[in-house]
Amino acid sequence: MPMLSRRSFLRIASASAATLPFLPSLLRAGPSTLQAADFETLRRGVGTFTARGGTIRWLVRDGAVVVIDSQFPDAAQTCWNDLPEREGQSLDLFINTHHHGDHTAGNGVFAEHTDRLVAHANVPDLQREAANEGEAESLTYPTETYTDTWSESIGDETIRLHHNGPAHTGGDTVIHFEEANVAHVGDLVFNRVYPFIDIDGGALTTNWISTLETLHDTFDDDTIVIHGHGAPDAGITGGREDLLVMRDFLAGLNEFVAQALEEGQSIDEIADQEQLPGFEEYAREDWPLPLEACLRAVHREQTGGGNA
Repeated sequence: MPMLSRRSFLRIASASAATLPFLPSLLRAGPSTLQAADFETLRRGVGTFTARGGTIRWLVRDGAVVVIDSQFPDAAQTCWNDLPEREGQSLDLFINTHHHGDHTAGNGVFAEHTDRLVAHANVPDLQREAANEGEAESLTYPTETYTDTWSESIGDETIRLHHNGPAHTGGDTVIHFEEANVAHVGDLVFNRVYPFIDIDGGALTTNWISTLETLHDTFDDDTIVIHGHGAPDAGITGGREDLLVMRDFLAGLNEFVAQALEEGQSIDEIADQEQLPGFEEYAREDWPLPLEACLRAVHREQTGGGNA
């Protein structure tokens, strides 16, 4: 599979992505490719929804309804229509974990049911910068933003948002439902698959590594961690130990690139790898994001170079 540039990835993570037929339906926007919706209830009215794109999380409990991330419009509509136990209740709050289209393209569906759309302060600008030509005006943006932390009680649940600095993007939010002890870390974890490292969107893998360690220390062994993406056999939910698995992969990328640079290898030599030593399980034929893109992004971060 050819390398995906940032622009290519953002196309598959937007409503216009259906024009890239070689990519799996996970990242397309066309309604005809919507995968079977899957709701899973986790704990205290908190659950997940998957169809295509980044994992949606929801809370329906004691009159409170909260949704995190929106995938694409058709998936978002299915999620809202079939949300377990909602029974006509209105939406109290909607949150985005970050700006990428496979988490935000369906925002407009949920905006019809609430005027409270919350995200990190960098998300609106990042949405605009990532938009295809002429698309920015049609996007649905946050109506409330924060910089470092945000907290609110809805029903009998306390929701805490935290931004740990640039990691997967420059606008990542971790959402912790404190009473349920369930955390949504968005795309800070691609569970046992190659991640997208959005350098142009503010990604910084060294701080990403530090953030994962901080979160591991913040949560406990009872915390359920929801990931943005995951391999089918690894899943999109797990525990805090998965944070360190992701950390180790990013550290392995950095160590590999640093060693190759020390040996005088060119970027093309560095990127010409079928597998990352020690992380062979990540090389999956059914996953669209290649190792080459990860290596080029880390090379760009370490050298301060231009577009990889």
